[in-house]
Amino acid sequence: MKFLSVSDSLLLKADYKNSLLSSNKALTKAIQLNENNLIALSYNSIGGVYEEILEIDKALGYYDKAIQYSDKAKNDTLKIWFYNNIGNIFLYRKNDVKTGIDYYLKSLKYADQFKEEASKVLTKINLAWAYFQQKEYKKAIENVDFAQKNIELMKYPDTEAYLNLLLGLKYSHLNNDELVDFHFQKAIEISKANQLDSYLSDIHEEYARYLYKKGDYKNAFIQLDLHEEVKDRIFNSDNIKSINLTALKIELEESKRELVKVNKERSLQQENLKKTKIITSLSLVFLLLMVFLLYMLYRNIVFRKKVNLYLEAKNKELNDAKEKAEEASKLKSQFISTISHELRTPLYGVVGITNMLADEHNELTDSPHLKSLKFSARYLLSLVNDLLQINKIEENKVVLENSTLNLEDEIHMVSESLSFIATRNNNKIITEIDSSIPEYLIGDKLRLSQILMNLVSNALKFTQNGEVYIRVKLQNFEGTLSHIQFEVKDTGVGIPQKDLNKIFEKFVQIDRKEDDYQGAGLGLSIVKKLVEIFGSEIFVESEESKGTRFYFTIAFETDTKKVDKIIHNISVDLSAEQIYKVLVVEDNKINQMVTRKIMEKNNFKFLIVDDGYAAIEALGKEHFDVVLMDINMPLINGFETTRLIRKKEITVPIIALTAFAKDEITDEAFSVGMNDILIKPFEPSKLIQCIEKLMKNNR
Repeated sequence: MKFLSVSDSLLLKADYKNSLLSSNKALTKAIQLNENNLIALSYNSIGGVYEEILEIDKALGYYDKAIQYSDKAKNDTLKIWFYNNIGNIFLYRKNDVKTGIDYYLKSLKYADQFKEEASKVLTKINLAWAYFQQKEYKKAIENVDFAQKNIELMKYPDTEAYLNLLLGLKYSHLNNDELVDFHFQKAIEISKANQLDSYLSDIHEEYARYLYKKGDYKNAFIQLDLHEEVKDRIFNSDNIKSINLTALKIELEESKRELVKVNKERSLQQENLKKTKIITSLSLVFLLLMVFLLYMLYRNIVFRKKVNLYLEAKNKELNDAKEKAEEASKLKSQFISTISHELRTPLYGVVGITNMLADEHNELTDSPHLKSLKFSARYLLSLVNDLLQINKIEENKVVLENSTLNLEDEIHMVSESLSFIATRNNNKIITEIDSSIPEYLIGDKLRLSQILMNLVSNALKFTQNGEVYIRVKLQNFEGTLSHIQFEVKDTGVGIPQKDLNKIFEKFVQIDRKEDDYQGAGLGLSIVKKLVEIFGSEIFVESEESKGTRFYFTIAFETDTKKVDKIIHNISVDLSAEQIYKVLVVEDNKINQMVTRKIMEKNNFKFLIVDDGYAAIEALGKEHFDVVLMDINMPLINGFETTRLIRKKEITVPIIALTAFAKDEITDEAFSVGMNDILIKPFEPSKLIQCIEKLMKNNR
């Protein structure tokens, strides 16, 4: 029927509302014609739409109706399709792989019985995915090979796209990276060409998993972003609301059909009652009263059953949602921890080698390029921490650090670090700093720099052949606090008034006249939250084609005694000509080189070993004043190594050097006997301070 064909086409394009409308038209027409085959196919089509919008129980209900009408039509060939669809729900929606496989095997049984080879191709594709989920790769590949060999029998865009996704999984298992990329890209190409958004979302997600497993994190993130973009497009709130309204109308029509059926039956009953002779008027009244009471009792029982079933279903949905949310939160935490560690480890090398360049080449000491490199590395570390732990920012777990800062130096550093963007867009950075601002302030200069870097880099990107102003002025003194206003103003494209209220939201990018701006849409969201952490609020003014102005006020301490105390604490007192003997346990060669230079510069005696077993052996042969212990090592990690050292009653102080977030390892580190923790990358002075503190405590 034409309506069913249109419905299936719209379903593949994720146009669920219109697909549902077409299916309902087909159902209405089929009921008018009293065609059980068409009624079964219409219920199957409606069930398919509910499956895609995740109304799983409703989808199963309509598939059951489809099977009932196929039985009425005595047409078992339709069950090949229907059992395949029910198998899809258990596999893809309920994560019940075993039940899904059982239904697919039922479908194959009917396909073999009626020699429906084309239908077997589709079922084999679904079986292949199920066996991949169970890691039964031999069975999975057998089904993929069958589908690939016979795809011409079922060569439609959706089956061809899904087959290429499965071939990508096959060659991923066989470690043929070239064919993996070929088939994933082909699957994406087919899905895009045919607007198969529901398939495209799955393909991007699986491609991301493969890239992440191969260590290609950058492209994995790109594929994940594309997956989220397609999913958001399919399941945007307006679309879902529209689909739900359409579904409600269809359910009302179904209820009306049931009511008409009931009324017909009731009319027949009334006709039969009229033919019944009533012995006496009293017995008639009594009988009617009993019938009424029984009817009300029956209605009450049915209503209570429906309510109980509804509440049970909703309770199950809530429990499922809770479990999924907890699992997603756990996976997110694991992902953040892993990526954080992987990014901080090379940053330790970058920061350390930068310091080595400054130490070994005195002529570079005042080099603006080297200063910019050090500043950028420091800024990148702060940005990595905030991007990967934005949930901590939102939960107010970020604590501002107090250090001395010179605003003129910080703003000059921001300007120098972003000069390449200014040059690229032919812009000028103009700084205006109030001379009445005290020379030294107390505050978190890394967070302040991050705010300014985000605002100035945004201004430079959205300005061509213009100026970007950084203005800083003293508003007023209040006790020991200096209230300072910061302003970043540009002469760029501006922001439409309708968009001003949403620019600080996460992952929001406002449409521009130009099309070459890039970014994740997190910058201004982080800026807003960091300004709020400073106890302030950021404001924006903008006019299209004339420019944008951001401004905010932060209160900094200016107590000279406190400034002197902080500066004094930063300095490391090495006047006591104490030479310590240090055991360095580190498997990364670059990090070994950086730590070696720190040891040599401070005239420490040291020994570097690659793993925990070598460390235990070294401590058994000679005395060391302190141990620098990496956490993530092959053979045996830093925690287990420390535990074994303490079992041997060796009391040498142990400092954990790690790229993991401090709050993730603190409890375990101290429980196994570690004495302190330093998070990579760190300034050499902090390491020396830490060693000095432990040595004083042991004297």
